[in-house]
Amino acid sequence: MNRRHSQAVGRVLKPIIGVAITAVMLSPLLWMISASLQTRTQLYEIPAHILPPTPTLANFEAVISTQIGSLGTSVVISVATAILSLIISVPAAYALAQRQFRWTGTIVLLLLITQMIPNVMTATPFYLMFSRLGLVNSYPALVLADSTYAVPFAILVLRAFFVEVPAELREAALIDGAGELGALLRVVLPVVRTGVIAVGMFCFLFAWADFVYALTLSTDGSVVPFTLSIYSFIGAQQTNWNELMAAAVLGIIPGAVLLIGAQRYIAAGLIGGAVKG
Repeated sequence: MNRRHSQAVGRVLKPIIGVAITAVMLSPLLWMISASLQTRTQLYEIPAHILPPTPTLANFEAVISTQIGSLGTSVVISVATAILSLIISVPAAYALAQRQFRWTGTIVLLLLITQMIPNVMTATPFYLMFSRLGLVNSYPALVLADSTYAVPFAILVLRAFFVEVPAELREAALIDGAGELGALLRVVLPVVRTGVIAVGMFCFLFAWADFVYALTLSTDGSVVPFTLSIYSFIGAQQTNWNELMAAAVLGIIPGAVLLIGAQRYIAAGLIGGAVKG
């Protein structure tokens, strides 16, 4: 009887605890959305409004009218980073998986080590290097910097997929005279396309969320990603919290839409990579 009673209590408490933990984790996001729909006067009223009394889109209109260029800049940088990262990582991962090299294990270890290095440690060296090349305050500088963070991750994940591709497929393509590049593009790549799509999305999100490289490599305001433009809402004397929250909401929308719209590719890619790795 006691055991049945304990199991019944557990079945009731587990969902309640789960909902409570989820509510705590989502509370900053919910407050951010609520604040973005309030006027400055409403935002500073006491007691605070959990829900906006009269929702307004004026904050979003103000942000879009002044920051539309930064949004476009972030889209360009993120798309270019994803494309460049895949161009480099796909053949590299294919080579590490399908060809046996003496230093394959060492290369994989070095790639893992790069994931432990925070980008704040590489921002200054990048600035010094790009300043000598005349690339500071340019799209190539930000794309290259973001790609150095995304490429090792992409190689490690994609290699797990390529390892499990049957060697017979590659050998048959080579016998037919396709060559290594032809075997990769025509035979192997279609087999692992879900993994490639998932990795490409994460490379896009890496660049979209970057702040350190944007702050370091954009010094004159000519190339300003959206993450850096959000920072401009924080003033020395006061902060426009309602517009800042609206900008933050706009900043998470592309990533949320991308993840929701393509979740089946990401789920298949991550599960496949975890199993095959």
